[in-house]
Amino acid sequence: MTLGISATQASAVLNLYRNTAGTALTPFVQLHTADPAAAGTTGVSVGSTTRNAITWNAPSAGSMTLLALAAWTNGGTSETISHVSLWSLASGGVFLQSFALTSSQPWVNTNTLTITSFTVNLTPIAA
Repeated sequence: MTLGISATQASAVLNLYRNTAGTALTPFVQLHTADPAAAGTTGVSVGSTTRNAITWNAPSAGSMTLLALAAWTNGGTSETISHVSLWSLASGGVFLQSFALTSSQPWVNTNTLTITSFTVNLTPIAA
């Protein structure tokens, strides 16, 4: 037997990050060059401070994947993007969570950075 969160509860929590029936958050993703830290404000990208909306597929078995792509165009710097943070609004709002990228991405002036894969997991799932 595995201890953990139930699949039903995991789906309910993950659905908070989806805009389902207008009752949940539509989180916005911000790029970072370092761990965003407890407030989500450390290492915010200089190339783009824009937070892009992100949408998700329905959760299943404690995991949820990206539905729509998020893309940014670098507005004038060279940096390496290593982390992202999720926010409740495009500007201001509440810091929700941060993630490290699987691999850091070099990003130079006028280049576009596109997130093509993003998975959020709540594990372990009780069995």
